[in-house]
Amino acid sequence: MSDSQSLPALPDRLSTNPRSPHYIEAVFQSDIGITLNGREHNNVDEYCISENWIKVPSPKALDRRGQPMLIKLKGTVEAFYK
Repeated sequence: MSDSQSLPALPDRLSTNPRSPHYIEAVFQSDIGITLNGREHNNVDEYCISENWIKVPSPKALDRRGQPMLIKLKGTVEAFYK
């Protein structure tokens, strides 16, 4: 496990999509864990701690660019380094 002082602070809102304005490359150098209502989710595409939601990809539906549609799930969100 890496030293926690060398890791950047996790932002309030973060996206895994490089085209998003909420994408931060330095954060993804380490593994990140996201919990929603105490349950860990491994397929989170975007999260916002202050607004209490995460977005996960739909299993089948695609948008017009061929990217998975995102489903917004609401609840208590916590982000942490693994």
